Formats: sequence, C-alpha cells, structure tokens
Amino acid sequence: MTKSNVAIRPFWGEARSVTWTSDGQSVQGWLLAPLDVEPSQKSAMVVVPHGGPSGIATAGWPNRWNAILPSQGYFVFLPNPRGSYGQGEAFTQGNVKDFGYGDFRDIERGVDAVLASAPIDPKRLGICGWSYGGYMTMWAVTQTNRYAAAVAGAGIMSWQSYYGQNRIDQWLVPFFGASVYDDPDVYAKSSPVTFIKKVKTPTLVLHGDRDSEVPTPQGYEFWHALRTLGVETQFVVYEHEGHMFASPAHQRDVITRTLAWFDSHLQ
Repeated sequence: MTKSNVAIRPFWGEARSVTWTSDGQSVQGWLLAPLDVEPSQKSAMVVVPHGGPSGIATAGWPNRWNAILPSQGYFVFLPNPRGSYGQGEAFTQGNVKDFGYGDFRDIERGVDAVLASAPIDPKRLGICGWSYGGYMTMWAVTQTNRYAAAVAGAGIMSWQSYYGQNRIDQWLVPFFGASVYDDPDVYAKSSPVTFIKKVKTPTLVLHGDRDSEVPTPQGYEFWHALRTLGVETQFVVYEHEGHMFASPAHQRDVITRTLAWFDSHLQ
C-alpha cells in the first residue's frame, strides 16, 4: 500500500518472549537485544516494569527508552508479573493487597531467567519505569542492591500520602481493600518510604509539575530521602507537564537524561 517507510530499520536487535516459573505459576516477559550483540562479551541490561499496575508489555514497536537503550548496546527486559493483563482474571488480581511483593518476586525471578540465557553482565543491571513502573523502580531499590542504577519516573514513594494528594484516589480501594483511613497498615507495607534506609542505588527521579495522577511531591519526597541518606540522586521537574509528557523537547530530554544516567553507572 505504501513504501514510505521502506528504508526504516529497527533500533534494536532480536526480540524474544521469555517464560519462567514464580510461586508455581508461569510468568512471561520480553527481552530486546541490542542492535549488535557480541556473544563473547556480556552487555548491560535495563529492566523496565510496565505502568498500571494493570497493564501489559506486548509485542510491538517499542517507544521511549525501550527503543533507544538497545540502540546504545543495552538489553531491555520487559516483564509481565502478576497483576498484568493477558493471563486470566486470577493472574490480573494476583497483586491485590500485595503491591511490591509477589509481583516483584516475579520480576526478580524473570531477571534470573534472563541472566541464565543471554550474555548479560549481572553487575551491570539497571531498572527504569514510569507511573506504576516508577513505583516498582522505587520499591526495587529499597528491596535489593542488585541494580547498579535506577530511573524512577512519576513514581510513588508513599501510598499513605499519595492517597490524599492525587485526584484519582478511588482506584486504590479495589487494590488495597479499603481506604487509607480505614486500613493504613496495608498501604504502609507496600510503600518505599517504609524501607527507604535500605537504598544504596544511584537513582534519577523525573516528574511533571502538573501531574495530578502521581503528584510531584511523591518524586520530591523520594529524592529528598535519598539525598538526606547520602545516596547519589538527581531530581528533574518538567514545567507544565502532566502524567504523560506532551512537549517533544521534554520527551527527548527524558530519554537523553536516562541514557546518560545508565551510561555513567553501567558502562
């Protein structure tokens, strides 16, 4: 029908589906290889949890850092842990009242499976995400030191304070079983702030200043805690941006900063 794009080539190499077992259930994700892979040399990898939490990483033309990182020599791992779509209602409901626990175990076991099957350096792992993926990034660095660098975009530091800050708070009730005022403990157990003193991972924090879905104070609180604790961190706030950025200049800046952050810590 058209040959307008006949000269366009992907920025990445092989894309393959990966499956593994976690807590007795099958879990799936996608592994994007760098554009040029040297089998004799191990590469860095960035884990990218999807947003949602009810979402899914599918086979399709990748965007944002998922496309750019492989062009610069990185593997990119896109896991679909419990809570994701595509594997039935029970699987999608699998993270109810359990944010950061079963779903994070699924991701970590997926990373182990990828390390066993691809030429990836386990000492050069990063993690990066936006929205719930940003939360999962913040959560990851409070639970493990396996990641040498992290980039958290529009992430959630404290489900307790988040409940009273955002303008879509009722989405939380089906996941936590009650409001934060009726059951604060279930919110606290899944909040990165609860475990913040464990963080050692250098983390870049990104946020829009008009984000009503995940308000800017969540990013500020995370950055402030890391700075206070002596953990390497940067905080970038983008003017006039909501939860998803509209300005092409800001979109490019996010990619440029993310790549530079990982290059400085993983390469």
